[in-house]
Amino acid sequence: WFAEKAIDSNRGLQQNTACASTLNQTNPWWRLDLRHIYRVSRVVVTNRKDCCTEQMNGAEIRIGNSLESNGNNNPIYSCGGMDGRYVNLIIPEDMKILTLCELEVYGEGNLALGGTAVQSSTYSDLAAAQNAVDGNRESVYALGSCSVTNGDMNPWWRVDLSDVYRVTRVSITNRGDCCEKRIEGIQIRIGNSLENNGNNNELAATVGPIPLGNTKTFEFKHVKGRYVNLIVPGRKEYLTLCEVEVYSGER
Repeated sequence: WFAEKAIDSNRGLQQNTACASTLNQTNPWWRLDLRHIYRVSRVVVTNRKDCCTEQMNGAEIRIGNSLESNGNNNPIYSCGGMDGRYVNLIIPEDMKILTLCELEVYGEGNLALGGTAVQSSTYSDLAAAQNAVDGNRESVYALGSCSVTNGDMNPWWRVDLSDVYRVTRVSITNRGDCCEKRIEGIQIRIGNSLENNGNNNELAATVGPIPLGNTKTFEFKHVKGRYVNLIVPGRKEYLTLCEVEVYSGER
């Protein structure tokens, strides 16, 4: 009846063989940690079939990045797709048993995660280009999860996806402790050329304001490429990125 039974790839029908189950309690819940942030497009839940099918009644699927209230305060899943690291199933009622025989999560992975990142310069040991693709949206610079260049003219950052993809969406997390406007005017460029460090590739989108510590997603008609560049054109700036996520529907 352990929680892990619900992700063992066995859609077992009997509680004591391949299902997870809580005790009879108020607001019983179960949570899966995907370990990184994904765009979840579909969740498949297998109920117990030998008895007690009503135990799943009223269960909510919640997806997000917070562990507040054990993740049960994250938004309720929307069929249009949601970004998140944690997938929760909760029955928000008194004295219920949550029984779950399998939970499957489907969606798009972040192509930039763990990719090779470089930038025009590096401000300090805390500011490596790789920090922007570590799967962590932490936005406080001192905690070491943001990339920062020096105050360069036309500063740039680039990630190598290691293969060519049809990129349709890029999400950017802004620094949260200061310097909100540094990110404004960034160009997102995508392609296969390393001419001018990749900064001559096709322009996919231009970044507008992003509030401190927030993540904003830029969607566009697909652009095919291996390299994703972010560049601040035409001014001296400290290019600061606390996470860059890249998504594609297909290769």
